[in-house]
Amino acid sequence: MKHRISHDLDLETARKATRKALESYQERFAKYEPHAVWKDDDNASVSFRAKGLKLVGDFRITASAIEIDLAVPFLLKPFGKLAIDVVEREVAKWVAEARKGNLD
Repeated sequence: MKHRISHDLDLETARKATRKALESYQERFAKYEPHAVWKDDDNASVSFRAKGLKLVGDFRITASAIEIDLAVPFLLKPFGKLAIDVVEREVAKWVAEARKGNLD
């Protein structure tokens, strides 16, 4: 399941906003065991559990978007859409905070 969240931030600010969003997501949804490992400045591997299954995916930050590619088992397709929606709201919240200069 691929999803793209457009942004109008410079790349460094987009990186900060994405990291904040993932950190916030990990705190707020700890019961789903969310985990993120940054491979480099712009790419992270993510995972979480739902209904006893582990979902894995990748985040990629570009100059114009945060791209999400989540591998969702067939039985969890409805949950995958929900997860993407929650992540998008979290990212949008932190992008808005970044526009206000509230990341640090």
